[in-house]
Amino acid sequence: MKYNGIIKRVLIVSLFISALVGLIVFGRGYRINIEQKSLNATAILVANSTPDGAKIFVNGQLKGATDTNIFLVPGQYRIQIKKDGFTPWEKTIKIKGEWVASINPNLFPLNPSLSPVTTLGIVKAIASPSGNKLLLLTESDDPKKTGIYQLDNNRLPISIINPVKLIVPGTAFGSRYVPTDAIISFSPDEKEMLISFSLASGIEKTTYLVNVDTLSEQVLDVTQSVDIIKNAWVAQQVKNTNKVIETYKKPFPKVAIDAFNVIAFSPDEKKILYSVKKTVSLPIIIRPRLIATNQTEEIRDLLPGELYVYDKTEDKNFRIGEPMADNISNTSSILWYTDSNHLIVRQSDDIAVVDYDGTNKRVLYAGPFEEEFLSVSSDGKLYILTNLNPQNNNFPDVYAVGIR
Repeated sequence: MKYNGIIKRVLIVSLFISALVGLIVFGRGYRINIEQKSLNATAILVANSTPDGAKIFVNGQLKGATDTNIFLVPGQYRIQIKKDGFTPWEKTIKIKGEWVASINPNLFPLNPSLSPVTTLGIVKAIASPSGNKLLLLTESDDPKKTGIYQLDNNRLPISIINPVKLIVPGTAFGSRYVPTDAIISFSPDEKEMLISFSLASGIEKTTYLVNVDTLSEQVLDVTQSVDIIKNAWVAQQVKNTNKVIETYKKPFPKVAIDAFNVIAFSPDEKKILYSVKKTVSLPIIIRPRLIATNQTEEIRDLLPGELYVYDKTEDKNFRIGEPMADNISNTSSILWYTDSNHLIVRQSDDIAVVDYDGTNKRVLYAGPFEEEFLSVSSDGKLYILTNLNPQNNNFPDVYAVGIR
């Protein structure tokens, strides 16, 4: 009887240990292959999407809907995420045993909505570098409607609060107010701007300093000191940029400050869109390399004339295969989307979105728009200039393109 009790305890302990080992093995992704009669290491694909409920295809086979885990044997797979009414997403990934690979793509609607934001008739629109403030220049037969307006992109949705306000009436500039010829630059904190107008001859320019946030009935002529102001602003902007770069791990800051032309930080400041001033190699910074990270091919030997995105979280650097326009930060030809994972690209005939690693380029909007202006609203819409009724309207207006 004594021995029977010992045997029972041993069996219970053995069963407990076996169950524990089984749970550990299962949790690490090992599964029994009935056909091969073996225990194989597998990987887990965590598939989500925004919006959720999209279909998941692995090598062309439907595997379920997003917001689920899929067990796969090690190998290379073509993953597709599809949802009716939305642009599809596709990527080829290679996974290894015991990996947990995650995908969480944004799916954008095939038919975006279009809603007017202004009814002023906009001659010219300019976005600040951060996109938080949009300046709208108008010209009307009614002097009260002529001037410079600010569209505050930090406010609540436009359906709740009208974010458009007049900041300078056209009469403040007298006869020099010619909005089509206006050249605008922002201070680093975007609270002030310099606006220049040319005379009819196109030779002489007059520059004014304007507060962007308040109504100014009078403006300050700073033509004689404009170079001093611009140089001070450039120096401050360089300091601000370097301050963010220095939060990255060494030796990245040294390479970036020396060789990069930073175009824009992502909204969460964890990624940088940039070009390079000279040929340089970006060293590997995080060692050992992180596993189960973005598998798009990296480019670390950098060439002038190319666009790149660096992700400090994964220490990955990707080439963005888009043409680099002159003064790219001012022409709005490429800019960050609000989620920090996508770039918005203005093309000649349409507006597209591309993943931050340069893959999955998809057209968002192919309707009419003015090529000189594009911005992203704080709630994820696109701001464009277009004239949908040219027979009755002389100038375009700002429209919000709903892509979420």
